Order: sequence, then C-alpha cells, then structure tokens
Amino acid sequence: MLKQLAVGAFAMETEFTPWLSLGGGVLIGLASVLLMAFRGRIYGATGVLAGFFTPADAGDWAWRALLLAGMVSGPLVYLLLSGDMPVVQVPVSTPMILVGGLIVGVGVTLGSGCTSGHGICGIARMSPRSITATIVFMLATAVTVFVVRHMFGG
Repeated sequence: MLKQLAVGAFAMETEFTPWLSLGGGVLIGLASVLLMAFRGRIYGATGVLAGFFTPADAGDWAWRALLLAGMVSGPLVYLLLSGDMPVVQVPVSTPMILVGGLIVGVGVTLGSGCTSGHGICGIARMSPRSITATIVFMLATAVTVFVVRHMFGG
C-alpha cells in the first residue's frame, strides 16, 4: 500500500512494509537481548555512539565499534540479499536535517536516552522512567506530525 505525501515541492510516497518492519524489529530486539546477555549493557543507540567517542577502555570501544559498523553496513547487507540498494528519500534540505539532528541531540540529553534505550530496553525492564519517557516521545511525535502536516501543510 502506497501513500502519497506532499512535502514542500516534493511528492513522497511511503510504503507500508509489515514484513520488513517486523524483520527489522526482530533484529533490533535480538541485538538488545544479546548485548544485555553478553555485555550486561542496555542497547541505547545514542549511548553506544557517545561511548564510542569516550570509551572507558579498549574493550568498551571494540564492542561499540562493531555494533556501529553493523548499523552502518545495513544497506550493504540489503544490497547483497536483494541486489538493489534501498531507496532513501529525504524531502528536506541539509540545513533542516542538521537542525533536526541538533534538536534530537538536545532531546536525548534532556531525556537521558533515546527511543531505543527507553522504548525498547527500558519498557522491557518495566522501568517507570523509560515508560514515561516513551510516552513523552510518542506524544511529542504526534504533536509534531500534526503541526507539520496540518498547520504547515507538509
């Protein structure tokens, strides 16, 4: 099922992909469980990235480097399995991407973690702080989508 979105001068199609989404979710969940089982660490992507740049020791850096390499190499694995590179459409300008990244970085800092840490691992541990943070993430997302689509016409 394709859905047409008008974003500025772009017409962007979004595709509902339940099986690919399920597969991705299973892989993220598996990575989270394996990281907790073998390293005793919670899989929060921004925490993994921050620790990569300020590791406690060489062993701490190594697992973070491997995990980040796995995240970055995803499109290459997709290419090997399907024969095509995944299509990525970014319907905003580079400055908007940078502003969005800055806003996300501030939010992650203020929220003491990101959606992967709180939403996947924190909720699985029944952490009240993570449940609250995830509810706030979802509400903020809903408000943002409403404002962008209905007030700004995106």
